[in-house]
Amino acid sequence: MTRKTKRPAGSARISKPQYYLNIAKEVARRSTCLRRHYGAVIVNNDQIVSTGYAGAPRRTANCTEIGSCVREELGVPKGEHYEWCRAVHAEQNAVIHAARFDMIGSTLYLVGVSPQTGEVVEGAEPCRICKRMIINAGIEAVYIETAPGRFRVQRAADWIKSNLNELKRARGRWLPVMPKGY
Repeated sequence: MTRKTKRPAGSARISKPQYYLNIAKEVARRSTCLRRHYGAVIVNNDQIVSTGYAGAPRRTANCTEIGSCVREELGVPKGEHYEWCRAVHAEQNAVIHAARFDMIGSTLYLVGVSPQTGEVVEGAEPCRICKRMIINAGIEAVYIETAPGRFRVQRAADWIKSNLNELKRARGRWLPVMPKGY
């Protein structure tokens, strides 16, 4: 005999995207970056394939241990000069720790959190290098939390179609678009 249990009022079941975004937010708590805590979860066929958070390469000093961030000290704006950062991005770590076969057709869930306020980072999205890695890994979509309980979806196919907004066509040729700050 099966008994049905009613869910208490106000405790509606969360959606699958929110479930995985909540896991990504928890993964972000492992970040060692002083500037932003990011967490990523790669899911395929409703199975978690890999997770990653922003942090220094294995067995190297991280910014939490050092107590400073070069990009912060130099006042580098968001999205510029990632090569000066000690951290491997959350998306990169998640991709590195999974087999491509398991990622083909998958979805990546990404959450950025401010270490100072604990609030979700508005306007978070994968950087140019992470987008390239996501495309090559075979990941089809990226869900990004924009506020508690809210998210937007970016499709790798759209990045491919637009050439990652890195090129423009002029006089029948592809020309590079210089990123901000260069």
